[in-house]
Amino acid sequence: MTLPALSTFVFALALASSALAQMLEAQRVTDDVWALVGPKEQRNAQNLANNATFGVVVTEAGVVLVDPGGSWLGAEAIHAEIRALTDKQVTHVINSGGQDHRWLGNGYWQTQGATVIASNAAVADHKDRGSMQLTMLDNLIGDGLAGTEPAYADITFDETYTLKLGELEFEIIHPGQAHTPGDAFVWLPARDTVFTGDIVYVERILGNGSQSDAKSWIEAFEAMAAYNPTHVVPGHGAATTLDHARADTYDYLVNLRTRIGALIDEGGDILDAPKIDQSAFDYLEQFDSLAGRNAQQAFEQMEWE
Repeated sequence: MTLPALSTFVFALALASSALAQMLEAQRVTDDVWALVGPKEQRNAQNLANNATFGVVVTEAGVVLVDPGGSWLGAEAIHAEIRALTDKQVTHVINSGGQDHRWLGNGYWQTQGATVIASNAAVADHKDRGSMQLTMLDNLIGDGLAGTEPAYADITFDETYTLKLGELEFEIIHPGQAHTPGDAFVWLPARDTVFTGDIVYVERILGNGSQSDAKSWIEAFEAMAAYNPTHVVPGHGAATTLDHARADTYDYLVNLRTRIGALIDEGGDILDAPKIDQSAFDYLEQFDSLAGRNAQQAFEQMEWE
């Protein structure tokens, strides 16, 4: 690529990153805590795989970011939003799970000097599905994937890890498989706030995929809810209350498994699964595109229990 062409390409990427930064809504949750709320649509060239919610906590000693963004440029856009909130450096990034926006921005943050933390189960998932995720993103966001390479956590743990930074303590808990095998939530007791990653979706329907386990997802939600947080920063949607999180995620999962269980007991097959009654949740965004698939995946999961 010639120097003028390279300069044009870099400028175009910078414009894309700037546009994405404007797509992230900075929502103040409580003292020193923000949610960066991304769009709830599918990944595309405009959102650069930042179609999720990210957490930001400012401490005396630096910033902790929950989830790095879905690409190098996505991470860069998150950084632009953080700079608008504080001039402190991002010192730690927590990967809350295995989806692309929970880890593929790691490389950017590591070049900024940040330490990345993730569960061992999440890192195993990153290594198992990373190539597939990059191929998918190449098709969905095209040139927006520039610079994105797999980069894994610097600190890993099995079940729990405690991070102390400045005056705050972060408890990172991997309660078991939920949306992905390595999902974790982050409890910030001094702010009565939990960052749930993909254990909680609000405002849009969750995705019960081949990497998910709806049964243990319910248990993971219960483990998170046991902390009785005042503030819930979900993996998708705006920061909210535990009651709202329960209505849009927990109740949905319970209904899904209850109705699929009844279908199996009645001798139904996987082709009948999309016909189960999920109408109580049709207010959720992307319901029409995901409800049937969620039901079929739940059928496959429960058939072998």
